[in-house]
Amino acid sequence: MTDKLIIGNLELCDLPELGISDLKVRVDTGAKTSSLHVDNIRTFKIGRKPAVRFDLHPHIHNVDTVVECEALLMDIRRIKSSNGAAEQRYVIRTPIVMGGRSWPIEITLTDRSDMSYLMLLGREGMSDLLVDPSRAFLLSE
Repeated sequence: MTDKLIIGNLELCDLPELGISDLKVRVDTGAKTSSLHVDNIRTFKIGRKPAVRFDLHPHIHNVDTVVECEALLMDIRRIKSSNGAAEQRYVIRTPIVMGGRSWPIEITLTDRSDMSYLMLLGREGMSDLLVDPSRAFLLSE
């Protein structure tokens, strides 16, 4: 158990394949799937494989900064949000980097504009992590 990374309820992460660094992420063991706030989702193909292109505002208080991202489309799933509403969401798989470690996670793309944080890390993305819910930014200390 000593090889598990201990994180707080809020952390910073990088999503290198999307060109994103130092993104604040809310750690939520009650959520199954991770989610990311994006705008302007468009589908297209890379060769014969379905893909999505979308806009991300990596700094929540600066909507003028936009990063256009693209990723292969892994799935489209019906996801039930915290308010009980179900919606169809695009699902991508991309590496996340936290605390000097990297691992692949699935992320659903959605509108989180009414939430405080652009990204939520759900428990499926936490296989080698331990969460201290009383602390924040443990990896930045």
